[in-house]
Amino acid sequence: MSDAALDARGLVRTYDDGTGVRGVDIRVAAGEIHALVGLNGAGKTTLMRLLLDMLKPTSGTVTIAGRSLDRTDWSAVGHLIDYPLAYRELTCRQNLALGARLHGVPPAMIPGIVEASMTELQLTQYADRRVSKLSLGNKQRLGIASALQHHPRIIVLDEPTNTLDPAGVILLREALLRRAAAGAALLVSSHHLDEVARIGDRISVMNAGRIIGSLDPHGVDIERSFFDIVHSDQDAA
Repeated sequence: MSDAALDARGLVRTYDDGTGVRGVDIRVAAGEIHALVGLNGAGKTTLMRLLLDMLKPTSGTVTIAGRSLDRTDWSAVGHLIDYPLAYRELTCRQNLALGARLHGVPPAMIPGIVEASMTELQLTQYADRRVSKLSLGNKQRLGIASALQHHPRIIVLDEPTNTLDPAGVILLREALLRRAAAGAALLVSSHHLDEVARIGDRISVMNAGRIIGSLDPHGVDIERSFFDIVHSDQDAA
């Protein structure tokens, strides 16, 4: 049995246009930030949806904390896929309180967790502002805060730096490093190679629905290495 916090083996899910995921194995250990990089259309979001039971695989298996997806304790999972989901007419504070409740946080603890989360992502000044009035960057901060505030043990984030300004990127980086240091397992996709090199313990490269190689987070020219791997795979195809 794998000791990975998140363990996927042989995942397959394809679409009529030929895109999708083709036989992917990926594992994330507790205390690890595993970064996933690839060109647009490589299959990163589809893979993350399969890992979170948002899509059903044609074949393959996923376990979270040693349990199959139908037995997973989803209160221990935090995720942000595609774009932040929030009620436009509710405030930041109200959305976070609702998210905490849905993740099983005891009611007495919700106010303190919400305040701490807003402080961490510097949303306090927008606490009572409706989501419909927020900038795209602050909506993204809100989505990240909601995914992280209940201190999940497994975290899956799809392109979390999208729409963030440099200050937001730094806040996200620090928040993820804190979670990993506390023992959480993180899978993070991104097209910002320099950023994943700063935080990633491992970097897997995805192309055409497959994991085709890995990058050294401490490599001298990670961007060139990435394109070399992708171009070699495309030439072989």
